[in-house]
Parts: sequence; C-alpha cells; structure tokens
Amino acid sequence: MEIISEDLSLFETHFHSDSEIDDEDYYNHAVNAGVDYFVAASSNLDSSISSETFAEKFNNVWFSAGVHPHDAALDADNISEFAKFAKNRKCVAIGEIGVDYFYNNSEREVQLQVFDRFLKMALDFNLPAIIHCRDKADSEQAYIDTFLHLKKFAADGGQFVVHCYTGTIAWAEKFLDLGGYLGITGIVTFPKAQNVRDVLKVIPDDKLLLETDAPYLAPVPKRGKKNHSKYLPYIAAKIAEERSVSLKTIAETTTSNAKKLFVV
Repeated sequence: MEIISEDLSLFETHFHSDSEIDDEDYYNHAVNAGVDYFVAASSNLDSSISSETFAEKFNNVWFSAGVHPHDAALDADNISEFAKFAKNRKCVAIGEIGVDYFYNNSEREVQLQVFDRFLKMALDFNLPAIIHCRDKADSEQAYIDTFLHLKKFAADGGQFVVHCYTGTIAWAEKFLDLGGYLGITGIVTFPKAQNVRDVLKVIPDDKLLLETDAPYLAPVPKRGKKNHSKYLPYIAAKIAEERSVSLKTIAETTTSNAKKLFVV
C-alpha cells in the first residue's frame, strides 16, 4: 500500500508508551509521519504513571488512566488511587477498561466490578471511557455484558469509544446507537479481517476514530514488526480506500472526532 504524499494531521487515539524507546524519539518519528495528536492509553497503575509522564512532555499529547481487564484482579483494591490521574488537566479519558473473556486472566465477576467502578469514575470526572471488549469466536457474552454496562453509562450522560473494534456489524450498530465511537486499528489491513472492513460500512463519519494500539498489531506492510504511532497513516490510507474517500478526508474527519470526544 502506498501512502499518498500530502500534509496530514492525524490523531492517534490509542497507543501504549514503550519503555524501550526514548519518548522524544517516539514522538518525533510519529510527528514526522503526519501524526500531530496523541492519547497515551493505560492498562494498570504503573502504565498510567508512564502515560502521564509521556503526556506531560509534549503539548499535543494527552493520556488516559485505567485498568485493563487482564489486570482487574491485580488492581481491584487500588482503584481509588486513579482519581489523582483524573484530576490532571492532561487526563482526557478513563481507560482502557472493560471485559476480556478471550483470556479470562481475571475472574469475570472481578472484571465487571472493576469496570463498573471505573465507569462511575468517568461520570464523576466528566471524562469519556476507553472500552476494551473481547470474546472467544463462538461467544458473544463479552459484548452482551459490555453493552449492558455501557447502556446505563450512556443513559447517565457518559461518552465512550470501543477501542480496537473487531466485533460484528450488529454489535457495532448497538454501540453506535448508544452514541459510542469505534476505534479502528491496523487489523483493518490484515487479509483475514474482512469483518473489520465490513464494519467500516456502518460507522458514521462522525463516530470513527484511528488508533494503532502500539506496540501491538502493526499494520500491513509492517506486520511482524513492533507497532509504532508512525504507522498510523497506513491505517488511515486503508480506511480511505475502503470508504472511497481521500486520505486527507479521513485525516480531517477522524481528527475532528477525536478532538470532540476528548475535548482537546
């Protein structure tokens, strides 16, 4: 896939800071690729500290704080400590939070309890939530549970994005009906990910977000390498191709959407 040579201003809505790469090097490489705005996402207490530190270094970088369902059992007793992050002016979201029934690294009951407590924190601090939702191929229980919790959250005024969306069109439409956004990663470029490309057909222009989820899920043609925010243009270009619009249009639309959701 060839990236069109044009001025871009992309918004990276979900990456994880990498302790093996200097923060300034990481940031500069991404900016040189056309990525101007970033949200450093978190998965536990330690990564929330790292994300906060990264965000404080650059004007156009913000961060989220939360506990990934994999770590729900580990941080279940520390949730009150996350309020200090939410008070930071550069904290623009709570997350990533949610459920993961693919691995079940934490008991489902604990995942749901932690999920609920963070959704309440998002409401208390008037911040959007970044949602993780993953299930086994033959099950939809994770989507059912996530939807039920988000339905109440949305009714109470909460906003959210289901990040790295890989579910069905039907579930996409349910989350969209709640006012949610959907984040699309490099999976959209994978040959076997036709389901993600199909979902693009039902996401309204004003509910689409771009993300790399770096250092995971490097897009084609960078598969096999550690992912990086500088690869976001490959994701944007594939989405532009699938939606039959220009790369510039995707950049402008998704950046506007991200600024609206994260109020930056």
